[in-house]
Amino acid sequence: MVSIIKSHVHYPFMKITVISDTHLKPGQPIEILPQPLLDMLSSSDMIVHAGDFVSLQCYNELQDICNLVGVAGNSDSPEIRQLLPEHTTFEAEGVRIGVTHRGQLSVVDMTGLGYFARELEVDLLIFGHIHRPRLHKSGDITLLCPGSPTSPRQSEPGAAELVVGDGAASPDLVHCQGKVCGGMAGESVLCGGGCSIILKSETERRNKSVNGR
Repeated sequence: MVSIIKSHVHYPFMKITVISDTHLKPGQPIEILPQPLLDMLSSSDMIVHAGDFVSLQCYNELQDICNLVGVAGNSDSPEIRQLLPEHTTFEAEGVRIGVTHRGQLSVVDMTGLGYFARELEVDLLIFGHIHRPRLHKSGDITLLCPGSPTSPRQSEPGAAELVVGDGAASPDLVHCQGKVCGGMAGESVLCGGGCSIILKSETERRNKSVNGR
């Protein structure tokens, strides 16, 4: 049975760090994550984790940093799966945000996720599982996957930064320096601390390609 929990807590303007698929085993502290990502986490108002913490230790250490919203993934420990739902929704400054782990298997076709976001009645859906960063618009809904900071697939170790305020959300994909599993073509702009803001939405990429700008 699908488990969905809705939170009615209203948060003020904030900066949210979004991560997923950390896959930290028991005994592995979060300090093994890329230092730029640790800096992002410590300066955030909230952390959203889209599943596959793997260990309860990882969950507890992230929760010690600041307010944590998370869901259980397919590789999470029994303790995590008992503690967290498969999907959750919350509201931040008038923006309805959903979080799930295994939204769909495809890294190309986001159609199913768009329908699922509409079922949850959210403006932005955060998902994981594919270990690759994705930022996509499905009509008026934003779909966001931060990738994985520890086991990326055909991408660099990644996360996302989400600034929410005045009824609007501004997401950015962030890549941290580290081991690369494969090639991912993208324009990077160094933003300090070993991280870079990359590729906004697929729509912006297509427009840039078509317009030659």
